[in-house]
Amino acid sequence: MRDYGKVHTSFWTSAGMRALSEDGRAMALYLLTCPHGTIAGVFRLPDGYICEDMQWTAERVTHVFAELFQNGFANRCATTKWVWINKHFEWNQPENPNQRKAALKIANQVPDECSWRLDFMRLCGEFLGLPKASEANPSPTVQEPFLNQEQEQEQEQEQSNAPSPKSPRGTALRADWILPNDWKTWATKERGDLDVEVVADSFRDYWVAKPGKDGRKSDWQATWRNWVRNQRGGGQPRKPQGGAMGTFV
Repeated sequence: MRDYGKVHTSFWTSAGMRALSEDGRAMALYLLTCPHGTIAGVFRLPDGYICEDMQWTAERVTHVFAELFQNGFANRCATTKWVWINKHFEWNQPENPNQRKAALKIANQVPDECSWRLDFMRLCGEFLGLPKASEANPSPTVQEPFLNQEQEQEQEQEQSNAPSPKSPRGTALRADWILPNDWKTWATKERGDLDVEVVADSFRDYWVAKPGKDGRKSDWQATWRNWVRNQRGGGQPRKPQGGAMGTFV
């Protein structure tokens, strides 16, 4: 249990915080300063802890976490109850090697079944000193087989359906975007209760209409995975609240 949490004064004037509801700002401040937080910005936070500390109902807690996810501030796994403050290391970098080791130790405690674990490791693993997948599991290069004409056409079709390649500033989703087959297969396995085609339509319509930098993403596949995980049963999307979290360092 930590004794305090650091919050910059620009927290109150940042665009991301101003876009949140009063409950959203209260929860964001709670996550940054609560006794359950860690130096890694990831920690397990069951409903009971929050309900007791904030004196809120479980339904209110669930609603506010949906808002924080859409805002880009935090992600919470509905199964494991682990929380990830997305930009924690931008605001609270380890001050020495020992703190970095402590953060790495905590990060390794995130369960494999946690919905956001892979995204966290991909974005923060290098910063914490985790080996890349290719370094951790070296394997010989396998030569790709020759494709016949039909296979080449299928490959070209899949590539045309995929969003533009990643870039440091992100890219916008194409208006003619179609859900790639492997994305659909993953979504069907992850959330068998959803109509994946309906979810894909809402995903495309929302992000195509999103203006400016808030509508640009560096990894659309990760955005799709989070979109699917945060659907209500039946494929009805939660209404996003505001844009991406503004930096307040």
